[in-house]
Amino acid sequence: MHVESFPPIATAKAEKLILGSMPGKASLQAHQYYGHPRNNFWPIIATVLGFPADLPYASRCHELSESRVALWDVMKACFRSGSLDSDIVESSVVTNDFSCFLRAHPAIRIIYFNGAKAEQSYQRYVLPQLPEDLASIPAVRLPSTSPANASIPYSAKLESWRRIAAD
Repeated sequence: MHVESFPPIATAKAEKLILGSMPGKASLQAHQYYGHPRNNFWPIIATVLGFPADLPYASRCHELSESRVALWDVMKACFRSGSLDSDIVESSVVTNDFSCFLRAHPAIRIIYFNGAKAEQSYQRYVLPQLPEDLASIPAVRLPSTSPANASIPYSAKLESWRRIAAD
């Protein structure tokens, strides 16, 4: 099935960018980033940035923006048979326009990937197309917050994600 991502959550003051790969079915149905009830993104980022995880979605997005953190996906569109990253048909991947986005958000000084697929897709499809100044923005992979990444305990994920507040 053809799926499309959401617009970014970002303000002009954003200094940090978190990238996922592509929202899963539950997120697409909820029209929310990380809308699956068992995805640990919102509990982790709320803890790291110091706001209540149970706020309404719009308020969580506001808190993220107030913390100068932007949120987006590497992929704009793709074909995927299920919700897993492994279900993505590689030949169908269309990426978001990172040159335009990063030029419009010049304060972004570091990129974080929510899992391996986001990092791999960025390196494969986006990085070769970026001008040198944008390609040199430091990037760090963090463990996926997806419920499919059950081999890493919540506490270990949280500890890794704490670097967002420290960087």
